[in-house]
Amino acid sequence: MSDRLLGALTRRRAWLLLLAVVLCLPPFYLDAFWLRIGLFSMAAAIGAVGLALLSGTAGQLSLGHAFFLAVGAYGYAWFAGEPGPGLPPALAAVLAVLLAGTAGGLFSPVAARVKGIYLGIATLALVFLGHHVLLTADSVTGGFNGRSVPALTLGGFTFAETDPELTVLGVPFGAEERLWFLGLALFAFTWFTARGLLRSRPGRALAALRDSETAAAVMGVDVARHRSAAFVVSSMYAGLAGVLLALAFRRVVPDYFSLVLSVDYLAMIVIGGLGSVAGATAGAVFVTALPLLMTRYADQLPLVAAPGSSEGAVGPTEAARYLYGAAIVLVLLYAPDGLHGLARRARDRVRRSRTPATGTDVPPPPQPSADARPKEHTP
Repeated sequence: MSDRLLGALTRRRAWLLLLAVVLCLPPFYLDAFWLRIGLFSMAAAIGAVGLALLSGTAGQLSLGHAFFLAVGAYGYAWFAGEPGPGLPPALAAVLAVLLAGTAGGLFSPVAARVKGIYLGIATLALVFLGHHVLLTADSVTGGFNGRSVPALTLGGFTFAETDPELTVLGVPFGAEERLWFLGLALFAFTWFTARGLLRSRPGRALAALRDSETAAAVMGVDVARHRSAAFVVSSMYAGLAGVLLALAFRRVVPDYFSLVLSVDYLAMIVIGGLGSVAGATAGAVFVTALPLLMTRYADQLPLVAAPGSSEGAVGPTEAARYLYGAAIVLVLLYAPDGLHGLARRARDRVRRSRTPATGTDVPPPPQPSADARPKEHTP
């Protein structure tokens, strides 16, 4: 058994190493459009993992995820920019994530006492309140036009296009190429920390809360404290996603962080699979990349109008929303555990098909004959 376990761990490490190598190759072969899709997808995956922990694992409905993304994005732009303290960008990024966690902590007393649709309505108020603040606090947010985002600098290395240009293996490394590796590092950090949390004692306590708060309380789980902690952790992941989004967009505007963005994140975790890190990642890639791809190839798709066209056809963004809206309906009807569940069942089916039949089944024990005389008890 130990040899089999060691072999499984070795294969897992080999697959992880191969995946890491493959994910490092796109900046050397793909143009800026595909790299932007990857950046936006990685940022969305980080935020979706946070929402999956809150809604999928802890069972708390949240419609205010866009608010915490805005706190992270604008927090970084203000901490590192002018007007603002003008702090080092790396420190500003850390403070922006902590600021998003603090915002989640301030809201956590509500999350500890309200649940279900009532919690969803309460978090919905955060989106409208945050959008109003972003529009009116001109000195911090820049108002309707937003504000530019300073480039991130680590140890003298700038994640932006600078002079002289950086060239790696003959490939010019601009902002997208540099941010690609930053996004990979942040996503890897999110992946391993979230999976570690799910497998830890607090993660099992959150899953118990989702199944039955009464049973969890009987087993000794502090319901209010764990519900509040789940909201804080989810807010910090959202803040980290907001920082990466701000660096990728290079400018933050209030209209992006609207209710539509919160609904998009709910679609990500439903399509990918509630409570799954891998499922949240798959759903984030699907929901983020689909409208961008449809915008690029709109002139080649039927019933889809090119951006800026005055024709009566459906625009690429609306068409993408119709498609992943239909995907949500199909998932809820035929695959409630999402893309992650479909992949797991397909993997199990492949493993069963590869397992040869040994034909060494143990025969059942012989049954005593009806004519056999039972053994007499010796007094």
